[in-house]
Amino acid sequence: MHYFQHTQSRTPLEELDAWIRRRLRVIAWRQWKRPRTRESRLRALGLDAHRAWKSSVNGRGPWWNAGALHMRHALPPKYFASMGLVSLVDIHQRLQRSA
Repeated sequence: MHYFQHTQSRTPLEELDAWIRRRLRVIAWRQWKRPRTRESRLRALGLDAHRAWKSSVNGRGPWWNAGALHMRHALPPKYFASMGLVSLVDIHQRLQRSA
């Protein structure tokens, strides 16, 4: 990030942050192999029962589901921040303030 601290455009960093979170959601979706597991995990992450069931059996692929609203509500950026994932945009802002 020290290399990119002098850049003015935040857009590539925001897009990379979003892509990393989506990729992590893909990994979570693939780990929850069966629809019953997906439903129970989505319910545990705060989705209501009907929405979790509809999402778990929609038949779409992991990449589509990772970008869908149900996964973004279940695994928001705050969830990943609480797990220790650092945001590239936040680091970039901190480095620009200190420079």
